[in-house]
Amino acid sequence: MHIICFQHVPFEGPAAIADWADSRGHALECIRLFDNEPTPPCDSYDMLLIMGGPMNIDEETEHPWLTAEKAAIREAIQAGKIVVGICLGAQLIADALGAKVERGPQAEIGWLPIEKSPEASQALRLPDSLRVFHWHGDSFTLPVGAVRIASSAACPHQGFLYQERVLALQCHLESTPASMHALIDACEDEIGIGPYIQDASTMRSEPETTFRNMQAVLFQLLDRISCHG
Repeated sequence: MHIICFQHVPFEGPAAIADWADSRGHALECIRLFDNEPTPPCDSYDMLLIMGGPMNIDEETEHPWLTAEKAAIREAIQAGKIVVGICLGAQLIADALGAKVERGPQAEIGWLPIEKSPEASQALRLPDSLRVFHWHGDSFTLPVGAVRIASSAACPHQGFLYQERVLALQCHLESTPASMHALIDACEDEIGIGPYIQDASTMRSEPETTFRNMQAVLFQLLDRISCHG
Protein backbone atom coordinates (compact mmCIF):
# COMPACT_ATOMS: atom_id res chain seq x y z
CA MET A 1 0.00 0.00 0.00
CA HIS A 2 1.24 3.49 -0.87
CA ILE A 3 0.61 6.05 1.89
CA ILE A 4 0.81 9.81 1.36
CA CYS A 5 1.34 11.91 4.50
CA PHE A 6 0.42 15.61 4.54
CA GLN A 7 2.81 17.35 6.94
CA HIS A 8 2.05 20.90 8.11
CA VAL A 9 5.16 21.68 10.18
CA PRO A 10 8.62 20.07 10.46
CA PHE A 11 8.08 18.92 14.06
CA GLU A 12 4.84 16.95 13.53
CA GLY A 13 5.60 13.98 11.33
CA PRO A 14 4.07 10.50 11.18
CA ALA A 15 6.05 9.26 14.22
CA ALA A 16 4.71 5.83 15.25
CA ILE A 17 2.55 5.62 12.13
CA ALA A 18 5.78 5.42 10.14
CA ASP A 19 6.76 2.45 12.31
CA TRP A 20 3.40 0.81 11.62
CA ALA A 21 3.76 1.36 7.86
CA ASP A 22 7.28 -0.07 7.85
CA SER A 23 6.27 -3.13 9.90
CA ARG A 24 3.39 -3.85 7.49
CA GLY A 25 5.45 -3.37 4.34
CA HIS A 26 3.71 -0.17 3.24
CA ALA A 27 5.48 2.69 1.46
CA LEU A 28 5.07 6.07 3.16
CA GLU A 29 5.82 9.39 1.46
CA CYS A 30 5.64 12.73 3.30
CA ILE A 31 4.44 15.83 1.45
CA ARG A 32 5.83 18.94 3.15
CA LEU A 33 2.95 21.33 2.57
CA PHE A 34 4.71 24.02 4.60
CA ASP A 35 7.44 23.95 1.91
CA ASN A 36 4.76 24.31 -0.78
CA GLU A 37 5.17 20.78 -2.06
CA PRO A 38 2.12 20.01 -4.24
CA THR A 39 -0.58 17.56 -3.29
CA PRO A 40 -0.29 14.42 -5.45
CA PRO A 41 -3.05 13.06 -7.69
CA CYS A 42 -5.63 11.02 -5.80
CA ASP A 43 -5.05 7.96 -8.00
CA SER A 44 -1.35 7.86 -7.03
CA TYR A 45 -1.89 6.56 -3.47
CA ASP A 46 -4.02 4.15 -1.43
CA MET A 47 -4.11 5.89 1.95
CA LEU A 48 -3.96 9.55 2.96
CA LEU A 49 -2.51 10.49 6.35
CA ILE A 50 -3.00 14.07 7.60
CA MET A 51 -0.88 15.23 10.52
CA GLY A 52 -1.30 17.95 13.13
CA GLY A 53 -0.01 21.50 13.34
CA PRO A 54 -0.37 24.72 15.36
CA MET A 55 -2.47 26.50 12.73
CA ASN A 56 -6.24 26.21 12.48
CA ILE A 57 -8.24 25.09 9.47
CA ASP A 58 -9.27 28.61 8.39
CA GLU A 59 -5.83 30.21 8.11
CA GLU A 60 -5.59 30.09 4.30
CA THR A 61 -4.22 33.64 4.20
CA GLU A 62 -1.21 32.68 6.32
CA HIS A 63 -0.98 29.17 4.83
CA PRO A 64 -2.28 29.21 1.23
CA TRP A 65 -1.58 25.49 0.80
CA LEU A 66 -4.59 24.78 3.06
CA THR A 67 -6.93 25.44 0.11
CA ALA A 68 -5.39 22.71 -2.04
CA GLU A 69 -5.12 20.39 0.96
CA LYS A 70 -8.81 20.70 1.77
CA ALA A 71 -9.70 19.90 -1.83
CA ALA A 72 -7.38 16.87 -1.79
CA ILE A 73 -8.97 15.55 1.42
CA ARG A 74 -12.48 15.86 0.00
CA GLU A 75 -11.38 14.12 -3.19
CA ALA A 76 -9.72 11.27 -1.28
CA ILE A 77 -12.84 10.66 0.83
CA GLN A 78 -15.10 10.75 -2.24
CA ALA A 79 -12.76 8.39 -4.09
CA GLY A 80 -13.02 5.75 -1.37
CA LYS A 81 -9.47 6.05 -0.09
CA ILE A 82 -8.41 5.18 3.44
CA VAL A 83 -8.01 8.52 5.21
CA VAL A 84 -6.51 9.09 8.68
CA GLY A 85 -6.27 12.48 10.40
CA ILE A 86 -4.48 13.41 13.62
CA CYS A 87 -5.43 16.57 15.58
CA LEU A 88 -5.47 19.32 12.89
CA GLY A 89 -5.78 16.49 10.37
CA ALA A 90 -8.88 15.20 12.17
CA GLN A 91 -10.35 18.70 12.15
CA LEU A 92 -9.73 18.98 8.40
CA ILE A 93 -11.51 15.66 7.85
CA ALA A 94 -14.44 16.82 9.97
CA ASP A 95 -14.61 20.04 7.94
CA ALA A 96 -14.52 18.07 4.67
CA LEU A 97 -17.49 16.03 5.92
CA GLY A 98 -19.51 19.15 6.74
CA ALA A 99 -18.99 19.26 10.51
CA LYS A 100 -18.14 22.37 12.51
CA VAL A 101 -14.62 23.06 13.78
CA GLU A 102 -14.32 25.66 16.51
CA ARG A 103 -12.57 26.58 19.72
CA GLY A 104 -13.17 23.85 22.30
CA PRO A 105 -14.54 24.55 25.76
CA GLN A 106 -11.17 23.62 27.29
CA ALA A 107 -7.69 23.23 25.85
CA GLU A 108 -6.09 19.82 26.38
CA ILE A 109 -2.30 19.66 26.58
CA GLY A 110 -0.56 16.70 28.15
CA TRP A 111 -1.28 13.14 29.20
CA LEU A 112 -4.97 12.58 29.93
CA PRO A 113 -7.34 9.64 29.46
CA ILE A 114 -9.86 9.09 26.70
CA GLU A 115 -12.87 6.81 27.12
CA LYS A 116 -14.33 4.44 24.53
CA SER A 117 -17.74 5.58 23.33
CA PRO A 118 -20.66 3.15 23.79
CA GLU A 119 -21.41 3.33 20.06
CA ALA A 120 -17.87 2.34 19.03
CA SER A 121 -17.67 -1.00 17.23
CA GLN A 122 -16.24 -3.85 19.28
CA ALA A 123 -14.24 -4.76 16.17
CA LEU A 124 -12.01 -1.74 16.79
CA ARG A 125 -10.79 -3.38 20.02
CA LEU A 126 -10.51 -0.08 21.85
CA PRO A 127 -9.91 -0.29 25.61
CA ASP A 128 -12.52 1.24 27.88
CA SER A 129 -9.96 3.88 28.92
CA LEU A 130 -6.56 4.83 27.53
CA ARG A 131 -4.01 7.41 28.67
CA VAL A 132 -2.97 9.41 25.59
CA PHE A 133 -1.14 12.57 24.57
CA HIS A 134 -3.10 15.74 23.72
CA TRP A 135 -2.22 19.12 22.28
CA HIS A 136 -5.23 21.05 21.02
CA GLY A 137 -7.46 24.04 21.63
CA ASP A 138 -9.87 23.55 18.72
CA SER A 139 -12.35 20.71 18.42
CA PHE A 140 -14.95 19.37 15.97
CA THR A 141 -18.57 18.30 16.01
CA LEU A 142 -19.50 14.84 14.79
CA PRO A 143 -20.11 14.67 11.01
CA VAL A 144 -23.37 13.22 9.74
CA GLY A 145 -22.90 9.49 9.18
CA ALA A 146 -19.81 9.23 11.39
CA VAL A 147 -19.58 7.06 14.51
CA ARG A 148 -17.95 8.55 17.58
CA ILE A 149 -15.34 6.18 18.98
CA ALA A 150 -13.88 8.10 21.94
CA SER A 151 -14.35 11.09 24.22
CA SER A 152 -12.60 12.78 27.14
CA ALA A 153 -13.64 14.94 30.08
CA ALA A 154 -12.71 18.10 28.16
CA CYS A 155 -13.62 17.04 24.62
CA PRO A 156 -16.76 15.04 23.72
CA HIS A 157 -15.42 14.08 20.27
CA GLN A 158 -11.93 12.61 20.53
CA GLY A 159 -12.32 10.43 17.49
CA PHE A 160 -14.73 9.14 14.88
CA LEU A 161 -14.95 6.58 12.11
CA TYR A 162 -16.71 7.27 8.82
CA GLN A 163 -17.66 4.51 6.36
CA GLU A 164 -15.22 2.14 8.11
CA ARG A 165 -12.24 3.72 6.30
CA VAL A 166 -11.99 7.37 7.41
CA LEU A 167 -10.49 7.74 10.88
CA ALA A 168 -10.22 11.06 12.73
CA LEU A 169 -8.32 11.28 16.03
CA GLN A 170 -8.18 14.53 18.00
CA CYS A 171 -5.54 13.09 20.34
CA HIS A 172 -2.00 12.05 19.42
CA LEU A 173 -1.90 8.26 19.48
CA GLU A 174 1.07 8.45 17.11
CA SER A 175 3.33 10.17 19.65
CA THR A 176 6.72 8.70 20.46
CA PRO A 177 9.11 10.12 23.08
CA ALA A 178 11.03 11.87 20.30
CA SER A 179 7.95 13.38 18.64
CA MET A 180 6.56 14.51 22.00
CA HIS A 181 9.81 16.28 22.90
CA ALA A 182 9.87 17.95 19.46
CA LEU A 183 6.32 19.24 19.91
CA ILE A 184 7.03 20.57 23.39
CA ASP A 185 10.22 22.27 22.21
CA ALA A 186 8.41 23.95 19.31
CA CYS A 187 5.19 24.94 21.06
CA GLU A 188 6.02 25.33 24.75
CA ASP A 189 4.77 28.93 24.60
CA GLU A 190 1.23 27.54 24.10
CA ILE A 191 1.24 25.91 27.53
CA GLY A 192 -1.04 27.93 29.75
CA ILE A 193 -3.01 27.24 32.89
CA GLY A 194 -6.12 25.12 32.94
CA PRO A 195 -7.67 21.98 34.39
CA TYR A 196 -6.55 19.87 31.41
CA ILE A 197 -3.09 21.35 30.83
CA GLN A 198 0.18 19.91 32.16
CA ASP A 199 3.53 21.62 32.37
CA ALA A 200 6.40 20.53 30.16
CA SER A 201 8.25 18.73 32.95
CA THR A 202 5.22 16.59 33.77
CA MET A 203 4.70 15.70 30.12
CA ARG A 204 8.34 14.74 29.64
CA SER A 205 8.28 12.43 32.66
CA GLU A 206 5.64 10.09 31.21
CA PRO A 207 6.89 6.47 31.34
CA GLU A 208 7.69 4.49 28.20
CA THR A 209 4.93 2.00 29.03
CA THR A 210 2.32 4.67 28.24
CA PHE A 211 3.76 5.11 24.76
CA ARG A 212 3.79 1.34 24.18
CA ASN A 213 0.17 0.93 25.30
CA MET A 214 -0.91 3.81 23.09
CA GLN A 215 1.02 2.46 20.09
CA ALA A 216 -0.59 -0.97 20.43
CA VAL A 217 -4.05 0.59 20.20
CA LEU A 218 -3.00 2.78 17.27
CA PHE A 219 -1.65 -0.22 15.35
CA GLN A 220 -4.90 -2.14 15.92
CA LEU A 221 -6.94 0.80 14.60
CA LEU A 222 -4.75 1.17 11.52
CA ASP A 223 -4.82 -2.57 10.82
CA ARG A 224 -8.60 -2.51 11.06
CA ILE A 225 -9.28 0.38 8.70
CA SER A 226 -6.59 -0.67 6.20
CA CYS A 227 -8.70 -3.76 5.51
CA HIS A 228 -11.50 -1.52 4.18
CA GLY A 229 -9.64 0.37 1.47
